[in-house]
Amino acid sequence: MSIQTFVLPDVGEGLTEAEIVTWRVAPGDVVAVNDVVVEIETAKSLVELPSPFAGTVGELLAGEGDTVNVGAAIITIASTTDAAGPATVGQSEHGAPAEPAAEGDGAVLVGYGTGGPVQSRRRKPAATAQERVESSVGVIAKPPIRKLARDLGVDLGAVAPSGAAGEVTREDVVRHASQASVFRNIETPAWGDVREERIPVAAPAAASVPSRPSAPPVEAREETIAVKGVRKATSSAMVQSAYSAPHVSVWTDVDATRTMELVKRLKASADFADIKVSPLLIMARAVIWAAQRTPMVNAAWVDAEGGAEIRVRRYVNLGIAAATPRGLLVPNIKDAQDLSLRDLARALEKLTLTAREGRTTPADQQQGTITITNIGVFGMDAGTPIINPGEAGIVALGTIRQKPWVVDGEVRPRWVTTVAGSFDHRVIDGDGMSRFIADVASILEEPALLLD
Repeated sequence: MSIQTFVLPDVGEGLTEAEIVTWRVAPGDVVAVNDVVVEIETAKSLVELPSPFAGTVGELLAGEGDTVNVGAAIITIASTTDAAGPATVGQSEHGAPAEPAAEGDGAVLVGYGTGGPVQSRRRKPAATAQERVESSVGVIAKPPIRKLARDLGVDLGAVAPSGAAGEVTREDVVRHASQASVFRNIETPAWGDVREERIPVAAPAAASVPSRPSAPPVEAREETIAVKGVRKATSSAMVQSAYSAPHVSVWTDVDATRTMELVKRLKASADFADIKVSPLLIMARAVIWAAQRTPMVNAAWVDAEGGAEIRVRRYVNLGIAAATPRGLLVPNIKDAQDLSLRDLARALEKLTLTAREGRTTPADQQQGTITITNIGVFGMDAGTPIINPGEAGIVALGTIRQKPWVVDGEVRPRWVTTVAGSFDHRVIDGDGMSRFIADVASILEEPALLLD
């Protein structure tokens, strides 16, 4: 038996550090090769790291919440498969990268290595007795679904089950969380009974301070939150974009009544029976169509050695800004221009579920060409969003609500929304961005134009 040291590897995205989120093992636990031992958070994704050794967990060298540099030791394992003495995964004894083990020998670090990400073959832990009891009484849900509900702050008792046996599914939990998230900011924290409080300042050493009764403890007036993980990556990207690309925003109000009617018909259609349909689907199709008519909104400003250039993309990797429990993520749908309406709806649903479950990979967030942010789900009418780095435009869809609208000289109740957009003025001029937003608005007003 020998003591093996597992160091934090580069999981295939060029990272320099990661945060320890959750240890899945404790000292004394017995692990097998490829059992997940820890969950880490990189700049944009959660990654599960499997054990390269079979043996007994020795020491956890980093705590949950700690930020660890790549190459730093994070855990020791008393290995039962290697009697050659202490070793370190990820480095040889001279500090150079170790060669990956041959396929099939049981020592491959599943999920990363020189060959790129590989699908993990970790074992599913058996449900505990308590979890089995809970799943058979009241709400029926598997342990992973219960964990997802806890992570998203969802009360399973309030979720309508859709499973064949009456069980709550993953989609049920995520959909409920999505619907509830709009209302989470309604409650206002109480100010408390004390209108004022005095914070004593230490008196000079020579001063004589009369004794006084000790004051009851009070809640902290300020809180310090470390900037790391997704928040750190997002803030860096937004500052870079805001101070490098000159932003210009335009917007217009839209009668989206026919879009709402189309969404209602699609929901009732057998072809879309197993897919979530929302106005975002029509918005996505409208942006793709409008970007084809005004390609510069889908372009990018590139600073090259020979001078700056504008790169015009003849394809659309459609980004969707997603508010997740981990922060703002912007995964994109690759080659969205090639998808049918049904396939686009399925891709949007998959993107949303993956983001909310924290399974969005770095590759899912790279190479985007234009982004949609659906601020309407938070009850917002319009906004001036910041462009995603590497893109020239971002479109905001406001909430769709009934308002008085003039139709054929008469005021009628109609479903009205606001379409707004921010653009890189180095890449596109006012006429182009205005034409693009007008095209998007025309599709929301009359989706039948998509048939052309």
